[in-house]
Amino acid sequence: MNIVTGFVPDSGGHDALALAGVFARTLNGHVRVAIVRPAAWETPGPGKADAEWQDYLRSRESAALSLAEKAAREARLDEAEAVSTVHRSAGLGLNRLSAQETCDLIVIGSAPHGPAGRIAVGSTADQLLHSSHTPVCIAPEGYAADPPAALDRITFGYDKSHACEDALLLAIRAAGTLQLPLRLITVLPTAPQVPEDVLEQVRARYEHALRAAVRSPRRTASLPRGVTTEVLAAPDAPEALARTGWTPGELLVCGSSSAGPLRRVFVGDMSLKIIRAAPCPVVVLPRAATR
Repeated sequence: MNIVTGFVPDSGGHDALALAGVFARTLNGHVRVAIVRPAAWETPGPGKADAEWQDYLRSRESAALSLAEKAAREARLDEAEAVSTVHRSAGLGLNRLSAQETCDLIVIGSAPHGPAGRIAVGSTADQLLHSSHTPVCIAPEGYAADPPAALDRITFGYDKSHACEDALLLAIRAAGTLQLPLRLITVLPTAPQVPEDVLEQVRARYEHALRAAVRSPRRTASLPRGVTTEVLAAPDAPEALARTGWTPGELLVCGSSSAGPLRRVFVGDMSLKIIRAAPCPVVVLPRAATR
């Protein structure tokens, strides 16, 4: 597995490296630690200002690569490769680099100043979550403080859409390959004015949809052992996710919205709320990745 990890010298960068290490150990993966630097102005100007600016950018790039290599060693990624790319946007730069490097996964950290143990979606994540051709994984704030030795369960966020059905097949295959238990969850939004009997009927339909998803003939042969399903009924996504348990090596997997372009990541409103509320790393898969 080829992993591109976006690195910046802050807590999010170290969280991303720690998560990349978990993937590398679990999947025998190769990690490229990537920095994105701004492009120099190509049109020559008067005097030596442009040349001096380019020299400055090159010196900053060299220092950033050295810092990335040091951080990778501290994260026990001794064989990681530090690389750089030029782009005005960090997210789009990582997306382009992933295409050039035949990358299987992009890993980034939470945006600065986010809540501990949760994911704050900044500009880099937002760009990747709405344009990447490669699966995107985000580490929660503080993940580097106590990363697990390996993944120990995959949880899939199910919403009964065509895009979700394709992504579920990938999650099932991954759980089977890694010999990990698989859990399917779906969020059932509730409101105080909804009668309890109506809520129970809706819950029953959600539970039936989850069971039918894993029993599909298309997936039965690939099912790993220990598949479980949960309907999380709550007024909002944070409370729903707080009503279930999470393991130290949990990985939450979500599919892209059906409204997005084919073969790209595109998160909808509910998925974005789940990402922000998740207490573990989250992977978002491109739409129709199985086709």
